[in-house]
Amino acid sequence: MHIPALQTGIAGINNGLDGLRRNASEIARATSGDGTDSTRALVDLRADQRQVEASVKVVKAADEMLGSLLDVRA
Repeated sequence: MHIPALQTGIAGINNGLDGLRRNASEIARATSGDGTDSTRALVDLRADQRQVEASVKVVKAADEMLGSLLDVRA
């Protein structure tokens, strides 16, 4: 079954997790003393966290909607 909202939510989670990994690596490099500024990475890390949280809500809403549709058809 093709559920666009579910796929969008999962894609958002994956993108957010990729950003979290990328920014965590940048923060780790900054704390190793190579001169990298971690401020931007910290801000982006928070944005990535919010993206994952919002995408999880999309997945939950799609799941609830699908459950309701199945209940109606049963």
